[in-house]
Amino acid sequence: MNIKSLLLGSAAALAVVSGAQAADAIVAAEPEPVEYVRVCDAYGTGYFYIPGTETCLKIEGYIRFQVDVGKDQSDHGVINGHEGTSDWDAFTRGQVQFTAKSDTEYGPLTGVIVLQANADAANSAFQNTKLDSAYIDIAGFRAGLFYSWWDDGLSGETDVLASHETLHNSIRYQYESGDFYAGISVDELEDGAFKSGEEPNNVGVALGLGGKAGAFTYQVIGGYDTDNEEGAIRGMGTVAIGPGTLGLAAVWASGVNSYYDESEWTIAAEYAIQATDKLKITPGAQYFWNYGANEGGTDDWGNGDAWKVGLTVDYQITDNFYAKASVQYLDGDDIDDQTTGYFRLQRAF
Repeated sequence: MNIKSLLLGSAAALAVVSGAQAADAIVAAEPEPVEYVRVCDAYGTGYFYIPGTETCLKIEGYIRFQVDVGKDQSDHGVINGHEGTSDWDAFTRGQVQFTAKSDTEYGPLTGVIVLQANADAANSAFQNTKLDSAYIDIAGFRAGLFYSWWDDGLSGETDVLASHETLHNSIRYQYESGDFYAGISVDELEDGAFKSGEEPNNVGVALGLGGKAGAFTYQVIGGYDTDNEEGAIRGMGTVAIGPGTLGLAAVWASGVNSYYDESEWTIAAEYAIQATDKLKITPGAQYFWNYGANEGGTDDWGNGDAWKVGLTVDYQITDNFYAKASVQYLDGDDIDDQTTGYFRLQRAF
């Protein structure tokens, strides 16, 4: 057999095999088109369409490292609870917020979930994870777990203008028109003040209005605690003056209640100085009449007065990275003098 015969025979054999394979060939299905994430600019920056839907989603949050200083700070106890015996305490927090929006015939339908985790120590026994907010909002109506108007405050860290808990399960309606808003809220007050010998089983009604007029912002709110049968009213305003913003606030409470439980009367002032584009310095002061509740119960105010001064410094290290330092001094007739403060680093995203 010569070379020519061998080549012709091999070619014929390959043709037969190829024909058999062609008869049995498996045709792969066409790949489905991939839907890439699309930017949603209808509600501001940071939103994108959830693939396959017309719902826009935004994910944001922050990571915080903080060191508190002062007498009896939290020592592997409640985060920021000041229940230990140490003069300093460090903790770390991670928070993430999911905001979903979509158009409806009633306007934007909004859903918000905020998850927060705190670690006072690496040991999991000293960690705290919670649902910080979760609510539905549409056409001015909001229902779920969210912070009330009483959580608003001046920009510094000196003022105490609300009770220790401003996060409630609530139903609220808020009307908005331009730079003005007004609304009413019904709040579950399970974590607030309650009378001696009773259990927390409380409901409150709050009213709020506020807005902006040029360089001036204002807010007037009130709350009535139905279980304690006491209420509180607060007025607050800011105005741009010179290199900073002047803030003033005043609160009156008819008695100890879940909206305000610090004192019968109080006034607060601060001046937030924008020293540079990145540096803000805020001195503040506050005076309390009939400070605190009498020992043995929460039914009435204390008889002494108190005053507080402090300084807060905010510095933007770079985009989305901030440092804050604060020191506060409290002096009262019926309490020991207290000096507290903290240093914080925070990365937002």
